[in-house]
Amino acid sequence: MRVHIATDHAGLELSAHLIEHLGAAGYEMVDHGPQSYDAQDDYPAFCINAAAAVVVDQQSGVDALGIVLGGSGNGEQIAANKVRGIRAALAWNLDTARLAREHNDANVIAVGGRQHSLTEATEIIEAFLATPFSGEERHVRRIGKIAHFEQTREVLD
Repeated sequence: MRVHIATDHAGLELSAHLIEHLGAAGYEMVDHGPQSYDAQDDYPAFCINAAAAVVVDQQSGVDALGIVLGGSGNGEQIAANKVRGIRAALAWNLDTARLAREHNDANVIAVGGRQHSLTEATEIIEAFLATPFSGEERHVRRIGKIAHFEQTREVLD
C-alpha cells in the first residue's frame, strides 16, 4: 500500500518516525513535507498535496491512503477534506481510527502529534491502515450521499 503523509511543524517528529517505521513494515511512504522544521510553516499546501495524491492514486487503481499530522490534527483534517474525493477523519483512539475505515471508508487519517505519545499515535495510525471498509449497504449509501453533495451541492434525503 502507498501511504501519502504530510504534517506541520508540530507533527514533524511523528512524521519522520512514521516514514521510517511504516516503510520498514512494507508500506510505500510518500512524504509531502515539510522537509525541515519551521515553527511558522503553513500546513495547508502539504496536506492538500498529500490528499490530492491519494485521490489520484485511488482513481488509478493504486491501493493508497493518507496521513496528515499536526498539533491537534484539526486544521490538517480540514485542509485534506477540501480535496474532492477525500474523506479525512480525525482519530484520537483505536476505535475512532478503525471506525473511520469500517464505516466511513475514510482515505486519510488526521492525528494530533501533541495529543499522543509516539507509541500511541503509531498504534492509532497502524489500526487505520490495517482496517478495511466494511462495505455494508448502509455505509455505502451514506458515503454515496456525501459524494453526491460534493459533486452537485444537492442534499439527498
